[in-house]
Amino acid sequence: MKRVLLLVATNVAIVILLSITARLLGLDRYLEANGSLNLQSLLVFCAIFGFGGAFVSLAISKWMAKFSTGAQVITQPRNQAEAWLLDTVARQAQAAGIKMPEVAVYDSPELNAFATGPSRNNALVAVSTGLLHNMRPDEVEAVLAHEVSHVANGDMVTLTLIQGVVNTFVMFIARIVGNVVDKLVFKNEEGHGPAFFVTTIVAELVLGVLASIIVMWFSRQREFRADAGAAKLVGATPMINALERLKLNADGGALPDGVKALGISGGPAFMKLFMSHPPLDERIAALRASR
Repeated sequence: MKRVLLLVATNVAIVILLSITARLLGLDRYLEANGSLNLQSLLVFCAIFGFGGAFVSLAISKWMAKFSTGAQVITQPRNQAEAWLLDTVARQAQAAGIKMPEVAVYDSPELNAFATGPSRNNALVAVSTGLLHNMRPDEVEAVLAHEVSHVANGDMVTLTLIQGVVNTFVMFIARIVGNVVDKLVFKNEEGHGPAFFVTTIVAELVLGVLASIIVMWFSRQREFRADAGAAKLVGATPMINALERLKLNADGGALPDGVKALGISGGPAFMKLFMSHPPLDERIAALRASR
């Protein structure tokens, strides 16, 4: 889940920053023709900035993940557990046909792991101390296989391309909304006034959140594929056991309403639209059906 949320959050921030920069530099004036928006130029402009923001967030994804979680990359194993982690990921990466990812551990009581990075051969796999301390070795191995499968499937790049398309239309529609408000509500007939700038930024924020539903839906589909990939690497049973363990952990304590949608076990039906992972029961059922 951290993998997707970090990408989306970073991407939204970069898109907003690019929009503000373009406005301050006066680039928006090239999008006007005869006092109104030139839609063709606007679409090209939004595609360049939209995909640019997505790929910038992808390029810094490993750094952002390390910074936000405090993950420490294992360069030289300090104990048997770290040596086992490196050996396990190396073996799985070879079986999946990718280069060895960086392997990191971050201090957190939650049972979690994530993979990120700009390409299949330049990735990071990180696990929490809570996962290492509360799962059996075969379950940890299954979780690692799931993350390695994400890397092998190129999910970060695929999500970035989808995010780029989403960004393009968010920026495009936001500027049309800003133009309508500026011209029809505030009656600004020459160029664009402050109302266009403010409305565009607000529209980008709102549309960006709504558009994340598309990205999250796609992310949920990729989770099923990563589960299937893990089953090929280590077997379906260890992956099912790992998900069952996560389910027990999620059921062990209720999350506050404000963050239920961020939990791995989900929240209210509407909030599930914004979840990056499918319900655990659905993932377990899919694995059992594939055996």
